[in-house]
Amino acid sequence: MKIEIDSFSGSKIYPGRGTLFVRGDSKIFRYQSSKSASLFHQRKNPRRIAWTVLYRRHHKKGISEETSKKKTRKAVKHQRPISGASLEFIKEKRAMKPSERKATREERIRKAKAEAKAKKAERKAELAKNGGVAPKGSKLASKGVFQKVHATSR
Repeated sequence: MKIEIDSFSGSKIYPGRGTLFVRGDSKIFRYQSSKSASLFHQRKNPRRIAWTVLYRRHHKKGISEETSKKKTRKAVKHQRPISGASLEFIKEKRAMKPSERKATREERIRKAKAEAKAKKAERKAELAKNGGVAPKGSKLASKGVFQKVHATSR
């Protein structure tokens, strides 16, 4: 005994029941009732008609509770080194107390200020050595900026 399935509603068609429709392109459609045949010919969408199997599947109706939801895998966090800082260095920094961190920061600032002061004093000494005249050349040239070369031939 072969049980067919309705082309529109998805319900079972037992032998001796239903109708068969063969379209112009030779595709076969089977309908369990004139109701499903009529709705198919009206070009209705079976996913929008509440009593069809497709509607029930689409709206997750009557699905057995045995199928549990998929468990989402929790992302595992890994600590990676950042460019310029190793993982040990990062962990060491994190373990530091805020007071220690502040002290080291202030120490670095103090050193940077001292270096800047020394550099300024060096420049002043160089200026005094030259007799109060700044070294010849443009400011940009002293900074090492590329000089534009003018074309000589025309």
